Amino acid sequence: MKPSSSFNLHNPSSMAFSSALRLLTVSPFTPAIRLSFLRRTTPDIRFLSASSRRRPSSASIKASSAVGRRDEPEQDGNGSLAVVDSDGSDVVKRSEGRIVLTELHKEATEAYMAYAMSVLLGRALPDVRDGLKPVHRRILFAMHELGLSSKKPFKKCARVVGEVLGKFHPHGDSAVYDSMVRMAQDFSLRSPLVSGHGNFGSIDADPPAAMRYTECRLEELAEAMLLADLDQDTVNFVPNFDNSQKEPSVLPARLPTLLLNGASGIAVGMATNIPPHNLGEVVDVLCAIIHNPEATLQELLEYMPGPDFPTGGLIMGNLGILEAYRTGRGRVVVRGKTDVELLDSKLKRSAIIIKEIPYQTNKSALVEKIADLVENKSLDGISDIRDESDRSGMRVVIELKRGSDPLIVLNNLYRLTSLQSTFSCNMVGILNGQPKQMGLKEILQAFLDFRCSVVERRARFQLSKAQQRRHIVEGILVGFNNLDAVIRIIRGASSNSIAAAGLRNEFNLSEKQAEALLDMSLRRLTLRESEHFLAENKSLIEQISKLEELLSTRKNILELIEHEAIDLKNKFASPRRSILEDTDNGQLEDIDVIPNEEMLLALSGKGYLKRMKPNTFNLQHRGTIGKSVGKLKMNDSMSDFIVCRTHDYVLYFSDKGTVYSARAYKIPECSRTASGTPLVQILSLSDGERITSIIPVSEFTEDQFLLMLTVQGYVKRVPLNSFSSIRSTGIIATQLVPGDELKWVRCCTNDDFVAMASLNGKVILCLCTQIRTQGRNTRGAPAMRLKEGDRMASVDIIPAAMWNNLETISKLPGSNGKSQDGPWLLFISESGHGKRVPLSYFRMSSLKRAGLIGYKFSADDCLAAVFVVGFTLAEDGESDEQVVLVSQSGTVNRIKVRDISIQSRFARGVILMRLDHAGKIQSASLISATECEPEEVLDIAQV
Repeated sequence: MKPSSSFNLHNPSSMAFSSALRLLTVSPFTPAIRLSFLRRTTPDIRFLSASSRRRPSSASIKASSAVGRRDEPEQDGNGSLAVVDSDGSDVVKRSEGRIVLTELHKEATEAYMAYAMSVLLGRALPDVRDGLKPVHRRILFAMHELGLSSKKPFKKCARVVGEVLGKFHPHGDSAVYDSMVRMAQDFSLRSPLVSGHGNFGSIDADPPAAMRYTECRLEELAEAMLLADLDQDTVNFVPNFDNSQKEPSVLPARLPTLLLNGASGIAVGMATNIPPHNLGEVVDVLCAIIHNPEATLQELLEYMPGPDFPTGGLIMGNLGILEAYRTGRGRVVVRGKTDVELLDSKLKRSAIIIKEIPYQTNKSALVEKIADLVENKSLDGISDIRDESDRSGMRVVIELKRGSDPLIVLNNLYRLTSLQSTFSCNMVGILNGQPKQMGLKEILQAFLDFRCSVVERRARFQLSKAQQRRHIVEGILVGFNNLDAVIRIIRGASSNSIAAAGLRNEFNLSEKQAEALLDMSLRRLTLRESEHFLAENKSLIEQISKLEELLSTRKNILELIEHEAIDLKNKFASPRRSILEDTDNGQLEDIDVIPNEEMLLALSGKGYLKRMKPNTFNLQHRGTIGKSVGKLKMNDSMSDFIVCRTHDYVLYFSDKGTVYSARAYKIPECSRTASGTPLVQILSLSDGERITSIIPVSEFTEDQFLLMLTVQGYVKRVPLNSFSSIRSTGIIATQLVPGDELKWVRCCTNDDFVAMASLNGKVILCLCTQIRTQGRNTRGAPAMRLKEGDRMASVDIIPAAMWNNLETISKLPGSNGKSQDGPWLLFISESGHGKRVPLSYFRMSSLKRAGLIGYKFSADDCLAAVFVVGFTLAEDGESDEQVVLVSQSGTVNRIKVRDISIQSRFARGVILMRLDHAGKIQSASLISATECEPEEVLDIAQV
């Protein structure tokens, strides 16, 4: 044997080579392998498949030395070793089977990719068209085939699981049952697709009961949204795993279920995690993209501002939402919803109540985590924790120790537990047979393209059916018109085929028409039946015409898609559960350590804002010069002056009808003499935009409204909760006509009254309900019939209790309906004069009137502000309020309202503030004197 061809088993390198060969021959990736490095070192060796072998010659290498002893006359070809002589002739005869020569890394790559694509398309990722994974689609289709509609009785889940396993999904029963359970959990899906009867698990991660105990049926939403029109050739059907039945490749969804219920899954090399959304908002954004395919993401966010999780909670900030909707990947910070209840007012003991938790958070694990932190001394201030949740809702009570600050404890809970968690959006779905990461617009457009295809196929199917039926009806009508001849032909025929041929020849009918005439019974030859077929023919003609019109343009198809989506919204929509909070990213901020104290906000006309302590300005007497509010820029003047709390939301309304929002504590605190901070550093104002009104809001309640009044006299009411989620770039507050601007915004309720005044001193009193409640994107209605050159000057709210008290006094015996007692309207002119006029001097009127005279001005004077005073009264029955006057030069004077005299509607008033060198009165604010102490809360009615 030649030395170059010898193979020594005692040589270590030979043994290593032998081990490598042994591993390669049993490799599961490929039946036949050829490695380039073996070819370079031993050019005479090749790996081939052979079914029969013979003893090699002396010039060959013993294959048995490399792969083990193989004395059998026949050997399986997979992984066997064949040897080639130095002259290139095969020592081992080739088998009749196919020989594949490939490289290991290529074969491994191809096999891995095939496996990965199988997992991606067949298991883990949802289809962007119907938003379902194959297992969910098969479960719903199997329940549909079993007739488990929402109006039918429940059936055992084991029956459905067996149907799915046996016909469509050859995998484990637990995988199918777990998927079905999740579709029935209202804390997992925003809109459940399966109605469950029995134990389907809980938010505490309790496992569901076995499938033999639980029952299920389809939800009405699943039938209407996913399974409608399935039998009208709307989607393609493909063979199941054993080619014994057909199953739909996709369901004809009417809404983008991928956005509605979201999806989560882990595949090979990628994953998906899509948050759920509100059904009504999904329909709204779908209609928006139908009307304007080029809509920007900001415009779409007006209709769907963010996810809506089934467990509610607070979504902290919209930066992650914007990024997820734009690129398909982003982080959404979600907090649980909590309240603080006072347990003992004397001992100042309180409790934190957890009402909602973040999505996919285990409540029992959260309670256990809090208990562990308390036991390990990592969380202070908690004395007891208990779970009081029941059927009425979630309630986890965390009792605090005496003197503990609930805000600090709550912030520690956010920081240390899953009461605040992050939902990582990774919006990956199957689009055109391939996995793709998509943004909001891409998902909506892909669904619309699919839905257009579904509607078009359904219309063509219905058109074909209608045309076929009309063809039959036309033949029957021909028979009715020639009934005697038809009977004669049939009676004279010796067989059905001859009768059919006679009818075709006599009346020029088709084969189907002739068969339809022959199939008719005698009882259907009456006159009433003839009229029935005439009506059916007319109905079919109309149906065919409508279907042909529908198929003529894509616009008609999109209108039908919108109509069907709106029908689903009207029937199945529900209020939003998750509340969007206007924060940066949900991280603990300065507000967590800032006391919620009263503060003063001063705004100049050029947009400089500053925050001051409430005791900055001391009480002064009427007619004094006042104290300066601080340095102002050249040609600047004070515009607004309000009192609020540091934790309040401050709504900034601009002259262009846009509203912005920011926490009050974010305004830098400064001294009285400082000039303040430019608003452009706090808000995203456009060029030339001015803030004209500021509203502090502690809580966005449902029963409160914002009354908006423009300079030209357009007024409307908007629900306060419409402004609970304001983007950093602002949102529309009202529509304006050219030349108009939004000037005054006030908080009110349905029971309150409103007083509006013009520059000329005309006043209108009316009930707030007389002013229409409208949306943000509207103009409003005229408030007052203004004379030429006159404009609106001020507005104030009269509480219902104050008006009721006034009516009670006017009805007392001996009363003439007018009284000098409060409440009063406090008029302040630009010249610094003012007076109080009893509210009983004015009568109620409707809108669009000229109004009553409230103040008679001189030629160069006009009204600056109007307030309703008498909210708080002293023991002598006089007003216990104070008014803060701010001049154009920035001088501030705070005086008692009781020092201002009570006069008639036609009087000029008394001097409130001397303005020899201070210009005119720029703004005025009302403060309750009983709440002006540093320890108490300040209330204000602003201009």
